[in-house]
Amino acid sequence: MYHHHHQPSIPSATPNHHPMANHLLEITVVGCHKLKDTEWIARQDPYVCLEYGICRNHTRVCTDGGKNPTFQEKFVYNVVEGLRELNINVWNSNTISRDDFIGSGKVHLGKVLSQGYDDSSWPLHTKHGRHGGEIRLIMHYSGANANTNYHVTPQVLSVYPAPPQPPSSMFYPPATAGAYPMPSSTYQFAAI
Repeated sequence: MYHHHHQPSIPSATPNHHPMANHLLEITVVGCHKLKDTEWIARQDPYVCLEYGICRNHTRVCTDGGKNPTFQEKFVYNVVEGLRELNINVWNSNTISRDDFIGSGKVHLGKVLSQGYDDSSWPLHTKHGRHGGEIRLIMHYSGANANTNYHVTPQVLSVYPAPPQPPSSMFYPPATAGAYPMPSSTYQFAAI
């Protein structure tokens, strides 16, 4: 007669370490401020193009948006590991002739990827390198918590390798109820 060991398989200690592609980067194009004006007579009709890797999106045209158009449009991207920059191009929509280029800029994703949130305005430059206004983006990244856990978890695991109780007795002063009988034996286990 065989005795089956019903030992549950232990899940890996790093449940939060998913590949970056599983995490989503949400970018809301809020609007632009003090854009270069490409129209002489009418108000310009700007729109924004976003490029992240091979993904290209654009907002709707803000008719008569002029120098300070508002968009409030959200785009979602799978984060590509190592790609920490987003390209922005702002154009003026023309019905008859080609669309006029207003300005472009690069958005650095380091802050949003590490902290999970970034609400900033980014400078735009004309094709001649002059200041062409700025664009405001609100960005969220769902994987930032996993990144921070990545740094915290190994320390916690290495400091408290043994049973689940020691953290409570170590975090609080020894006056805590139930902490008296344990420390001597607990510390010996932890030291082994």
